[in-house]
Amino acid sequence: MVQLFSAFDRETIQTKMTEETFDLVIVGGGITGAGIALDAVSRGMSVALIEMQDFAAGTSSRSTKLVHGGLRYLQQFQVKEVAELGKERAIVYENGPHVTTPEWMMLPFHKGGNMGKLSASFGIRLYDYLAGVKKEERRKILSAKETLAKNPFVKKEGLKGSGYYVEYRTDDARLTIEVMKKAVELGAKVINYTKAENFLYDDKKHVVGVVARDLITGKVFDISGRRVINAAGPWVDRVRKMDYTTNNKHLRLTKGIHLVIDKTKFPMEQAVYFDTPDGRMVFAIPRDKKVYVGTTDTVYDEMVINPKANEEDHKYVIKAINYMFPDVNISENDIESSWAGVRPLIYEEGKDPSEISRKDEVWFSESGLITMAGGKLTGYRKMAEKLLDEVSKPLAKESGKKFKPVQTHHLAISGGDVGGSDNIDAFIEKKAKEGNNRFGWSLEEGRELAKRYGSNIDHVFTYAQEHKENGTSPLPNSLFAQLHYAIYQEAVIHPVDFLLRRTGYLLFDMPYLLEWKDEVIADMDHLFQWDAQTKEQLVSELQTQIDDAREPADWH
Repeated sequence: MVQLFSAFDRETIQTKMTEETFDLVIVGGGITGAGIALDAVSRGMSVALIEMQDFAAGTSSRSTKLVHGGLRYLQQFQVKEVAELGKERAIVYENGPHVTTPEWMMLPFHKGGNMGKLSASFGIRLYDYLAGVKKEERRKILSAKETLAKNPFVKKEGLKGSGYYVEYRTDDARLTIEVMKKAVELGAKVINYTKAENFLYDDKKHVVGVVARDLITGKVFDISGRRVINAAGPWVDRVRKMDYTTNNKHLRLTKGIHLVIDKTKFPMEQAVYFDTPDGRMVFAIPRDKKVYVGTTDTVYDEMVINPKANEEDHKYVIKAINYMFPDVNISENDIESSWAGVRPLIYEEGKDPSEISRKDEVWFSESGLITMAGGKLTGYRKMAEKLLDEVSKPLAKESGKKFKPVQTHHLAISGGDVGGSDNIDAFIEKKAKEGNNRFGWSLEEGRELAKRYGSNIDHVFTYAQEHKENGTSPLPNSLFAQLHYAIYQEAVIHPVDFLLRRTGYLLFDMPYLLEWKDEVIADMDHLFQWDAQTKEQLVSELQTQIDDAREPADWH
């Protein structure tokens, strides 16, 4: 059972955060911060982590949702990155097979395209070798006929064949929350909607903690730490500005958007990674009843919180879809939802957004503030390992503690105790049947939830049982169970936390969300007893997210 991660534990968590000097205080609750927290606490360090929004509310819920090995980095000759990311992918999958799924990806070659059959074959073979790809997942080269048999929508004109290799699809926000929950389970003190307002310094002007503000209650409190780590993603530069020292490096933010289309309009079951006429590569990935397509890559200098897809972004992706899949003839009316995300890249003079490396760097300032910048979802665990290998020895010396070496190579994240990746399918079937027998869930619904929650599905069943026995809520049994699990064990505070980041309904099942959102809000209002102003604010926040997902920002 997750310790101290209920929406109603906030006061207790804050009190505990003020009572000790932590080995690490982490600012930022995306995948980078979560990964550092888990690595540190599993080595025996004491950890406090604060996030100013909800967990994964920034870049970590707005990616292409792939734990991928970086095939395209071979084009930029980043061989080391490909080797590392490929190996990391397998570890991420094994530690959380419920949130990660192997997905065969097709890379079509056309006459006059960016990639020929020979160069693609060599590239994918090299990728297999560098990434240590499992035998059963090694690449194949398909003929034009075989390509169309797997995906009849691919552009037929000039088609020469395709490469066929494995990527790993994930739910980025759920991956983040599961890593965070595991850190909490092992003793980390973690809280969302809490902003770092300033740093604490000793008489030698060394950073020794943060001044934090609870954005729900306005309460201000100090958190003391031997090391403070800035893992704020797109906000790292803003956090660094609170310190009196900086270096000459900074972030270059770029925006990427994705469009979601129902399979009734785009009935594609085979994922495709394709090049567009301007040379960019785009993914089209089936997920449940939808297909999502992206991404763009444009320099972004606007609001970092809640970036939006505009009409130009939509047009670019729709044009790319109709270029590679001319028979589907997608228009703006077919877009069910969309999302936009900001990539925090490390600025490199004179480079186009697509050429800037996705590498990560650690910056140590004179004040002792440690900043983790850049990086990719796939590399979150390795980034944390490298950072803590560096921090561990001096910290042990200073604190008089002994820390273990890295523990996360074979550490199942929360929900990951399903008997390994080989057993995940059998586990999902077993739990789907249990949901069906006990609560009348359809098998499809049971599979969806067993996949979403992994070994934590038994906790979700507890809330389903509560609803079955004394359910006065009009919510469907499975939705009630998920909502209550999310509030009591996943720190959900706002309706959008649940409907967007914990379940993905806002992106991947808009009709279901629209049908039940008012009842979700009513149920949460009953539990939280919001005042009229708070409720109005939260309803408005959710409506804004729905509007942004349904149409380009410059339309409304």
